[in-house]
Amino acid sequence: MQWTLSNQLTIGRVLLIPLFMIAFYLPGFLGYILAAAIFALASATDWLDGHLARTRGEVTAFGRFLDPVADKLLVAAALVVLVEAERVPALLAVIIIGREIAISALREWLAEHAATVHVSMLGKMKTAAQMISIIALLLHIDMGGINMHSVGLLLLWIAAILTLWSGYEYIRDAWPELMGRRKPTNDVEQSRQSPDQ
Repeated sequence: MQWTLSNQLTIGRVLLIPLFMIAFYLPGFLGYILAAAIFALASATDWLDGHLARTRGEVTAFGRFLDPVADKLLVAAALVVLVEAERVPALLAVIIIGREIAISALREWLAEHAATVHVSMLGKMKTAAQMISIIALLLHIDMGGINMHSVGLLLLWIAAILTLWSGYEYIRDAWPELMGRRKPTNDVEQSRQSPDQ
């Protein structure tokens, strides 16, 4: 493994997950603030490690593997504890986590067949909506007269809709490959350290 700065940040994001879990279960206001802060920090490294990998020419096979795994683990961990705390409907967690599993499997299949993987702007919007909504739900308090739980829940519904929409676009674009109607190409597109979003 190449111990690049971007890879260090990705590993750091994984290591923040258990700290986030501990913070979430701290009682009251302290738990809300710490959990939201740790999740926000981990989310920020998602953008930063990809940016550094591209600008410093440090894109590695290890980073391409671990970066999307770290993202999915972080979001899944947050949604699971939020469902357990009855702050989020289980349906939303199933939609978001289920889509990530399905699209990750689809990307792996396409990569094995040397097919093109496109990164959509809709996917990036989905990821941004997810991260912001989860931060608001973790805060779970009123700020400036605004109920962060209500804001977070609204944004998570929007994120779930974007999740389904972007998932549909991935499957629609990949359908000819899945049905064997198009010859595979040799130019798997990678526009960042990992495909996603």
